[in-house]
Parts: sequence; C-alpha cells; structure tokens
Amino acid sequence: MKALITGINGFVGSHLAEHLLDQRIEVAGTIRDHSSLHHIRHLLPDIHLYECELMDQQAVERIISEVRPDYIFHLAAQSFVPVSWDSPGETMTNNILGQIHLLEAVRTLGLSPKVLIACSGEEYGQVEENEVPVKESNPLRPISPYAVSKIAQNYLGYQYYKTYGQHIIRTRTFNHTGPRRGEQFVSSNFAKQIAEIEKGLKPPVLYVGNLDAKRDFTDVRDVVRAYRMSLEHCEAGELYNVASGECREIREVLQTLLGFSTVQITIEEDKTRLRPSDVKVLVGDYSKFHKQTGWKPEIPFEQTMKDLLNYWRQELL
Repeated sequence: MKALITGINGFVGSHLAEHLLDQRIEVAGTIRDHSSLHHIRHLLPDIHLYECELMDQQAVERIISEVRPDYIFHLAAQSFVPVSWDSPGETMTNNILGQIHLLEAVRTLGLSPKVLIACSGEEYGQVEENEVPVKESNPLRPISPYAVSKIAQNYLGYQYYKTYGQHIIRTRTFNHTGPRRGEQFVSSNFAKQIAEIEKGLKPPVLYVGNLDAKRDFTDVRDVVRAYRMSLEHCEAGELYNVASGECREIREVLQTLLGFSTVQITIEEDKTRLRPSDVKVLVGDYSKFHKQTGWKPEIPFEQTMKDLLNYWRQELL
C-alpha cells in the first residue's frame, strides 16, 4: 500500500507518517517551497517528499500521476483559527482551492484512491449547552472564516463522492494536541511558556487568554490511528467525528501542565490572546466512528500533557 500525505511536515502529518510506516505502508508527502523539515527529518530515509504548491493545479496533477497512491490523507491547510480573522481570503483560497486541485487530479487521471478529508469540529461553531456531546447531525453555526473554509472542504468531499464516485471519507476532528504542536495553539503555548520559565529564559509569569472555554482534547497519536482506520473501515461518502468525548476547561489544561512544572508560576491575562468570538463549549460524540471501526482514544490526557511539556523542554535545550 502506498499513501500520500499532503502537509506531511506539519504537526499531524509527521505523526501520521510515523504511524503509517509502523504499519508497513509506503509513505510519500507534499511539502511547500522552503518548508521546514524539522518534524520529519528523522523519517527522511524512509519517506518520499515532493515539493508541491497545492495552488498549482498542474503541479498537483504531476505529483498524483507519479505517486499513484492507494490512500490520500489531505491534511494541508491553514489551520489556525485566529489567522483566519486576519487573512480570511487567504484561508478560504488555501483550504478550498488546494482541495479542488487534489480531487480534480484524481478525477482527471482516472485513479481510485481512498481519500481522507481532514475536517474540523470548529465547523459546529456556536454549540448550545444542551447539544453536547455533539453528533454529526448537529447544526453548523460557524463563527470563524476557518470554520467556514472547513465546511466548504467537507461538502466538496461529499460532492466529489456523489458526482464522480470518489471514495472519500470526511472526519470532523475536535481539538488534538501532543508533541510537535505549533506554539500558537493554546496547550502548546502554555507548555512552551512553562519550559521557558523553567530554563530561566523568561520571568515566572505565564500569559493566558480565555480560560473558561470548554474543549475536547485528543492525543494526536490517537488521531492519526483514527485517520488510518477511517480509510480501512469507513463507508465512502460518510462523515465521522473523531474526539475524546470528554469536556475540559482550558483552565484544566493549564493546571495539568503546571502540575508537571518544577517552578512557581504566576498567571496573567493577556487581552491580545482573546478572540473576536469564541465557542464556549465544543465536545464531540465519536460513537458513530467507534461503531464503524472499533476506535477509541487510548492515551490518557495527563500523558499527552506530560509529553507535550517534555517536547518543549527538549526543543529549548
């Protein structure tokens, strides 16, 4: 079996590459010009990299023609919600047009890979307290350009399944974290600040945004296992939540990380970290996916947080 991962050098892509190699699946991946290979450098002897700008339709078609993958995991996207408020047009263009070029290449070449479209729990947007845990049938009330772009990706996948018969699975993954998570994301940002304080690189003050938001956190290593299982066991055209099913305040994320720290730290609010609009609660129901695949989260939240903090401690050596 041969798999192509778009955005292989990213947070999820690097973990997925490791997982697929462990399953003895041949792995190829796309990177952009001047992309950092930091997360995948240790994998370079075992993976095939292709420099490919997904905005270039001809380049995408060349890569798909050369690799001819059995599996495609489409992960490449502008994935940070706050950036989507600053650059809504760029977020829409990157996330929607790149996917169109990918699916058009598959169609034009007459190939029949199984394709995973990695969508997001952010699509549900403004969820009411009586609607959690959120099922796939819940209304979509997006409150960020990023969420709107992921809804478009979701429905593009469905459209190509219905119109052209492509084997496309769509997953709505809720918050996921772990080693290598970008420092702009909340759990990783907390962990990096703690590691910097421990090493004396900054004063013992940790800056936070909204600690009242409630989220569903899954370890990235469980998530990539879910992605592989989705293409092995799920029905084409279907949509599945990938989540832990557990609700945690951001405050709990912070307190868990602080519990692993070796120093006393003061917490201060930084108003620049507050979003123009924020989902109050977002917790997923993954029972449909569990019924189809048998998947469930295996890595405890506390272990995820410990591994994330140790990742930043190592990075700052």
